[in-house]
Amino acid sequence: MRVKICGITNLEDALVCVQNGVDALGFVFYEKSPRYISPLSARKIIEQLPPFVERVGLFVNTDEKELDEIAQISQISLAQIHFEADSDFYKQLKTPYIKVVRAKTRDDLLKHKDEYRFVDAFVQSYGGEGKRLPLEWFEGIDCSKIIIAGGIDEKNVQELHKFGFYGVDLSSGVEKSKGKKDKMKIENFMKAVNLDTI
Repeated sequence: MRVKICGITNLEDALVCVQNGVDALGFVFYEKSPRYISPLSARKIIEQLPPFVERVGLFVNTDEKELDEIAQISQISLAQIHFEADSDFYKQLKTPYIKVVRAKTRDDLLKHKDEYRFVDAFVQSYGGEGKRLPLEWFEGIDCSKIIIAGGIDEKNVQELHKFGFYGVDLSSGVEKSKGKKDKMKIENFMKAVNLDTI
């Protein structure tokens, strides 16, 4: 199961994640978020990362031109689209992307079911509140293209193993405070994830 840790705001946290085997780092380009980072600050971190680490930018209510511009400045490798957008938006976008489903009901899990996608619990503030989705919603659903987010930490990550999720995405579950990660929590989380694969 692949792991993305979102809300990276400094190089120290980014390197701790990488050293512990995290697959992807998330940078929040939503200015109302307490985990917001400017594109130039993100680039300074990204330029010091080793190869083969996915660099994901989270976007909320951004038009395609601005998104592509931010992606170019920051040097992210993938855009996480955390809002509803029409087909024209995706056609014009030059940056590789992945959609987010903000699930209110079980039926929402089937949105974009043929694509790799993030599935998060619906909250007004666009995530980062640690709200969990009911795991029973995923019973009988093909989860092989789902990256599940919301309320995941070292204590509950093993509950996810049986569903066959492609990956997990977390932020608050490994934080000391919003935007500042906890090294021990990251280490413990990755140990817990790796127990799933033994």
